[in-house]
Amino acid sequence: MKVLQRYLAREIIRSVIFVLVAFLSLFAFFDLMNELQSVGRGGYKLQHAFAYVVLGMPGYVYELMPIAALIGTIYVLSQMAARSEFTIMRVSGLSTVQAGRMLALVAVFFTGLTFLFGEVISPRASDMAERLKLELRGTALSKQFRSGLWAKDVVRENGISGRVMGSRFLNVREVRFDGELLDLTIYEFDRDFRMTRAVTAARAQYAGANTWNLAEVAQTMFPVSGASLTMDELAAVKTQKFNTSTLVSEVTPDILAVLFADPDRMSAYDLAAYTRHLADNQQRTERYEIAYWKKLTYPFAVFVMMALALPFAYMQVRAGGVSLKIFAGIMLGVSFQLVNSLFGHIGLLNTWPPLATAVLPSLLFLLVAIGSLAWVERR
Repeated sequence: MKVLQRYLAREIIRSVIFVLVAFLSLFAFFDLMNELQSVGRGGYKLQHAFAYVVLGMPGYVYELMPIAALIGTIYVLSQMAARSEFTIMRVSGLSTVQAGRMLALVAVFFTGLTFLFGEVISPRASDMAERLKLELRGTALSKQFRSGLWAKDVVRENGISGRVMGSRFLNVREVRFDGELLDLTIYEFDRDFRMTRAVTAARAQYAGANTWNLAEVAQTMFPVSGASLTMDELAAVKTQKFNTSTLVSEVTPDILAVLFADPDRMSAYDLAAYTRHLADNQQRTERYEIAYWKKLTYPFAVFVMMALALPFAYMQVRAGGVSLKIFAGIMLGVSFQLVNSLFGHIGLLNTWPPLATAVLPSLLFLLVAIGSLAWVERR
C-alpha cells in the first residue's frame, strides 16, 4: 500500500501543479492586459505592471487550489481507469475506503499549502502590490472618498486599557501609501454623546504601540456640564495650538488598510483583529465574520474536491472519455466557486450565522460526492 500511496501521490501532485500553472498563466495574461491601461501614469512602467501581476498570483493560488486539485485528481484517476490500473487495484483488494484514505493523505498536503498561501504569502504579496502601484502612481488611498476616510474608536481611561470614557471619530482627508495621515480631524464624545474635545492636525505619523505623532495641532476643549452651555462656559471654550502632540488610539495603519482591502485577500488573523475592533465600537461585523470563517474553512474544500473526483475512477472509458471527465470536473469546480460566492452574499443579506454560511457549500458538495460514490458502487 505504501508503494501505491507514493505512486498515486506523485501522479496527483504533478497533475495538480500542471493544472494550477495553466490557470495562473491564463489569469496572469488577463491581469496584465488590464494593467496596461495604467502604464505611463506617474512612474508606473511596464516592468512595474509585470511585478504587480506576479505579486497577485499567490492570491489566485489560494483561490484556485481546490479546483486544480479536483481537475488534477480527475485526470489521474481517469487515466488509471482507462489503462485498467484502477481495476487491477480493486481486484487486488483496494476498497473504496482505502482509496478515499489515500486521496485524503494527498489532500493534507494541498490543504497545508492552501493555508500557507492564504494566511502568509497572499496577504503580504497583495499588500506589496497595492503599495507598489500607489507609490509609483503618486496617489493616496482615501482620495476616492469625497468626505475623506472615517473611522470610529473608543476613548479609554488609560489609552487603550481601562474603562471606556467615551467614543472618538476620526476623519482623514488623505491616507498616504506609507501610512501617513494628512488633514486629520478628531471628535471625542463622552458616554452621553456630548462633545468633549475637537482636534485637528496637519499630519500624523504612526510611532508604534498604538501611538500617533501629530504635527501642527489645534485642540478645542468643551466643558461637560449639561445639555446646554451657559455664556460663561461658552466664553471659557478656547482653542490651543501645539507644534506636536500624541494620540493613543486602537486605530492603527493595519486597521485603516483593512478599509481598502478585499476581505477575501486578508488573512484570518487580520480579519479577526478587525472584527474585534468593529464589535468594540458597536459596528456591523457580519461581512468580516463570514470572510473570517471562509478563510478558515476554504482550504478544507480540497478534501471535498478530491472526494468528488473519486467516483470518476469507477467509470469505465465507455461511459465517457478522459476529456469528457475533465470537462465535468471543470464544471464542478466552477459550480463550487459560484455556490460558495452565492452563499456568502445570501448569508450576508439574510444574516445567516457566519460559520454556517462558510461551511454549507462544502457540505453540500460533500453530500454530492458521497451520493456519487454510492451510485457508482451499486453499478
